[in-house]
Amino acid sequence: MNSFSRRRRPTAAVLISLAVATGVTACGSGSGSSGTKGADSGTYTVWDPYPQFAKGSAWTNLLDKCGSEAGVKVKRTGFDTSDLTNKALLAAQQGNSPDILIVDNPVVSTLAEAGVLTTTDDNKLDTSKVDPNLLAAGQSGGKTYGTPIGANTLALYYNKKVLKEAGVDIASVKDWSSLTAALEKVKKAGKKGITFSAIGTEEGSFQFLPWFWGAGAKLTQLDSAQGESALSLWKEWVKGGYAPNSVLNNTQTTSWQEFATGDYAFAENGTWQLANAKKAGFDYGVLPIPGASGGSAAAPTGGEFVTLPVQDDTGRYTTAQKLATCLTSTQNLYDTDTTLSYVAPTSEVQDKQVASNAELKPWVEAVKAAKGRTSDDLGTKYPKISEQMWKAVQSALSGSKSPKDALTDAQSAVK
Repeated sequence: MNSFSRRRRPTAAVLISLAVATGVTACGSGSGSSGTKGADSGTYTVWDPYPQFAKGSAWTNLLDKCGSEAGVKVKRTGFDTSDLTNKALLAAQQGNSPDILIVDNPVVSTLAEAGVLTTTDDNKLDTSKVDPNLLAAGQSGGKTYGTPIGANTLALYYNKKVLKEAGVDIASVKDWSSLTAALEKVKKAGKKGITFSAIGTEEGSFQFLPWFWGAGAKLTQLDSAQGESALSLWKEWVKGGYAPNSVLNNTQTTSWQEFATGDYAFAENGTWQLANAKKAGFDYGVLPIPGASGGSAAAPTGGEFVTLPVQDDTGRYTTAQKLATCLTSTQNLYDTDTTLSYVAPTSEVQDKQVASNAELKPWVEAVKAAKGRTSDDLGTKYPKISEQMWKAVQSALSGSKSPKDALTDAQSAVK
């Protein structure tokens, strides 16, 4: 007897009611056309959020290679990250899910709750080598729904020239107080301190989370003393002129553009800016975001999971598992994550990445300390919590509420 049980397809009501936390680190723009399984059982469908990779790219060549090794043809469609979730839910309702679905990690719990995905217990995907903190982003209700293809996260980029002129030794920046002291020196030297994104969207929550978690706060209690200390830190920076008022409207892209002017000492941003950093025209370094009292703060993980959706024809799972295993093999992970500017989800491949490019060392450290937004079994509760978090950040930084009142109101709204 096949170990997969038939699952009830998500109803229209489920599709409407499920709120999805959209990814903030999508790899590109563009749209793909809907892909469906052909009548030929030797054709397997793959949907991914990488529309920027056209046929003939390293990514599509890898898909074709994995298909050949499994003895099948791969039909691949790339979608925008936000579009892919809706397409996946609708396809499941219609009984027409792709064989392999690669989605942004916060979406996994939404699809799992809707009954769209098989578990790794069922599909036999081996996740034993994956770092537990990264795997947690694809877990819900004690079950695992796929395996990460790679991860990105946040850290602090710093301008070496600005810090040198301000008399700041980057080695002295180990916690919040030493970071604030560095920003004070930079301001006195006539330069700008730190830029980040505090916009009223998921990007704002994504960027606030390292400070929130770095204070020891938990998403289940937004109004804790620890959470208040994190929001007060950001408020202090804006009020003191260490961070610009523009952070209220900054996306991660516009925040990066501010740092790229060469006037700022620090910028909170992600792995995906590495290529732009090399083009900036000044010497830079990368520092994991410090916790309140030292050490590396947990930053949220971005990146995608390879999942196997539920199929009416359960005989397809064996080959689908072979395709997923091929895509996440050690060598293929290395090649793919290099292409995507991701940190690999296994220590074995991470070591290989650092050996090839020493600049990735602080990013590997940041990823090892990182945490999934839907971890702690938050699942589909996260989008509501995140919305109230970014609203609290906006209220506090704009001066309409104190950090304490903003977070108290946020926690009440979540309940």
